[in-house]
Amino acid sequence: MLYFILAIILLAISTFYRVIKGPSIADRIMAMNTIGVMFLLVLVLLSFYFERKIFIDVALVYGVFLFVNVLILDKYFSKPIKEKVGD
Repeated sequence: MLYFILAIILLAISTFYRVIKGPSIADRIMAMNTIGVMFLLVLVLLSFYFERKIFIDVALVYGVFLFVNVLILDKYFSKPIKEKVGD
């Protein structure tokens, strides 16, 4: 199980490249969210490895924060679409 955790951490580090060099802000937001989900998975795997249920509770709260973070960033960076009426 520790090999899975190590592999996920290495993948998260490699995904960090997309956060730095992303061609658009949407790609960077998606990469940050992906890294967050990977660390959420690491928390769940660590809870099974150490047999501690508190890590799952922390992972659930962290998942809610990730979701709210995506909503806030989407609201902040979204561009309003102007519709032409009567044309």
